[in-house]
Amino acid sequence: MSTLGTLAGAALTGAAPASGVDGDTRRAAATRLAPGVQYRYFDVPASRGTARAHVLDVDLRDPRTAVGLLYPGKVAARSPVSALADGVGAVGGINGDFFNITETQHPGVEATGAPVGPAIADGRALKAAVPDGQRFGPAMPPGITTEAVLGVGVDRRARLDKLTLDGEVRTRDARLPLGGLNQYALPVGSVGAFTSDWGAASRVRATCGTDTSRGAPCSTDTHEVTVRHGRVVASADTPGSGPIADDSTVLVGREAGAQQLRKLSAGDRVRVRHRLVAAESRMPLRFALGGYPVLRDGAPLPGLDATTSAVRTAAGIADGGRRLLLLSLDGSPEFRTGLTIAEVARTLRGMGAEDGFSLDGGGSSTLVSSTSTLVARAPGADAVTVRNNPSGGVERPVPNGIGVFSRT
Repeated sequence: MSTLGTLAGAALTGAAPASGVDGDTRRAAATRLAPGVQYRYFDVPASRGTARAHVLDVDLRDPRTAVGLLYPGKVAARSPVSALADGVGAVGGINGDFFNITETQHPGVEATGAPVGPAIADGRALKAAVPDGQRFGPAMPPGITTEAVLGVGVDRRARLDKLTLDGEVRTRDARLPLGGLNQYALPVGSVGAFTSDWGAASRVRATCGTDTSRGAPCSTDTHEVTVRHGRVVASADTPGSGPIADDSTVLVGREAGAQQLRKLSAGDRVRVRHRLVAAESRMPLRFALGGYPVLRDGAPLPGLDATTSAVRTAAGIADGGRRLLLLSLDGSPEFRTGLTIAEVARTLRGMGAEDGFSLDGGGSSTLVSSTSTLVARAPGADAVTVRNNPSGGVERPVPNGIGVFSRT
C-alpha cells in the first residue's frame, strides 16, 4: 500500500516543488533512510500538468551503501518490487527493464515475463539482449540498441555501457556462434543457450518473431538439445519448458541453428561458452540491467520523444558515477499525466545528473496501471512501503529492478 497519503503528518513531509524540469531540484526536502541513502519527493511543472517525482538518492562513496539487481531468482519470472526488496533486505528500490509482457500476436505462445536487455547480478551474467526488433517499450533514441545498460562496476562507480554476448557452441565438427543467453527472443538462424537461471517458462517464444519484427510468425524450423556434463542427453524438434538442472544447458536453435543442432546425437560432446563484454569500460560490472540512455554528459540525447507523457521510472548518474538517483513518478490521478521522455532527461539534469537512463513505465497517461514503482524502508521499519502511488493503486509484478542496500 502506498504511504503517500500519510506523508503530510510524517517525518517525510516538507518537499518543496521543483522550479521546473530544468530547475534545481536538489533543494527538495530529504529524509535519511540509511547511511548514504536519502528519500525525497517533489513536484515538476510539465507540458501536460504537474508531475510528482519520488527519488532515492544513493551515495556510492559511502562504503556501507551499495546497489544491486533485484530479481525473483530466475530470469523468466516476475514479482512486485516490494517483495523483491524485502526478500533480500534492501532499504529501497525501483522497477527495472522493459519485458515480454504479452503475446497477443502469437496465439498459444505464453509470455515469458523475461526482460529485454542484458542483466548482471553480483558479477554474474544472467542474460543477454534480445534483437532490437523484438523489444517491448517506447522507441529508443537513434543509434541505441537493446544492449544498452546501466551498471555499477567493481570500482563502485555507476556508468552507462553496452553489453554484447560473446559465446560459442563447440562440437566435434564445428564451432557455432552463440546467438542468445536466457532471452525470450533469438536472432533468426541462431542457437541460444538456456541455463538454470532461465526458470521454468516455455522456451517456444525464443523462436517467434524476427530480428526486425516482434509480431512475425513463429519459426517452423526449430530444434532443442539438452547438454549435461558436456554431453548431449536429449533432443526434440519443439522447444520445451520446465526447470533446467544446474548441471545442464538447453540449446535452442531456429532455422540454420536448428539444422546444426540436428547433427548432434546422444552422447556427443558439446562445450558451451558465454560471457557479456562491456563496450566502454574495462572495469567489470557487478550489477547491470537494461533500458535506454536519455542523457549523456549533461545533454539530452537527440530524438527523445517530447510528445507522449506517461508515469515513468528512470535513473540518473551524478558526481562522476559516485551518486545514483533513482526516480519514479507518481501515478495517482492528480499526477497521472506524468512526463515525456524529453522531460525526464531534463528533470534528471536539473537534479545534477550527468547521465540518465530510462527504465520501464507506463506507455501513456491513459494507462490504468503502470510498472513504475519506488519502495523505501523507513528507519526502524521491518519492511519497505511503496512511496509513489502506482497507477491503478497496486504494484505490478516485474522481472527485475534496482535494489539499494546499506550496512549500518
